[in-house]
Amino acid sequence: MMIMLVWVALVLGYWIFSSLGTKHLFPTPSQVWSGLKSLYAEGLVVHIASSLGLCLQAAAISLVISLIVVYLSPLPALKPVAVFLSRLRYLPLTGITFYLSILVSGARNMQVWVLVVFMSLYFITSLLAVLKDIPEEEIDHARSLKCSRWEILWEVVIKGRLDYVLDVLRQNLAIIWMMLVTVESILVAAGGLGVLIKNSDKFANHGRIVALQIIILLIGLALDWVLQTTRKGLFRYSTY
Repeated sequence: MMIMLVWVALVLGYWIFSSLGTKHLFPTPSQVWSGLKSLYAEGLVVHIASSLGLCLQAAAISLVISLIVVYLSPLPALKPVAVFLSRLRYLPLTGITFYLSILVSGARNMQVWVLVVFMSLYFITSLLAVLKDIPEEEIDHARSLKCSRWEILWEVVIKGRLDYVLDVLRQNLAIIWMMLVTVESILVAAGGLGVLIKNSDKFANHGRIVALQIIILLIGLALDWVLQTTRKGLFRYSTY
């Protein structure tokens, strides 16, 4: 606790010191506070709710799609599909949005499915690694208990790795949250933190920009804490 407080004091001290003078690197704390108050007056809470709704909706859909693909990947005919989809994560976001604009109607749906396609590729990659790391002894133990292949899938792969799935969600949710600034620019009318940052950047309002960055960071840390606490509460045996 003392080390953490010292580092907080050092960061705040550097912030105040670097914001002094005419050619300061960062906006002053008073400018950030003023930016935060103006953002609140403009409906900051509504924009946060819009961003959280978009993030959680996209995360839920992409996780369900990824789990289906990965759980079916042990089948020889479907394993190449899962591997191929994991390789597509190197595609740039621009290439994905071009084809989605042809297939999806509505700007809000476009926002959701850009995140879904983008994040499903990362979810599939992470979940395939979880599947690969299952010890052979656990599968052999299930076979010794006369479990069928579907029972092994349910008991060992699905039920036995739910805590890993939550941790994969926690790790990749940070990527979705980071991508919101780019994706929300597709539909400005829907609002969101990304729209606020874009407008603040357009007018070079650095106090508002830093205030928004702090808010985004705090919300991201809160989401991470909630998922971490949920995993530890539901799966007390988990050491992962």
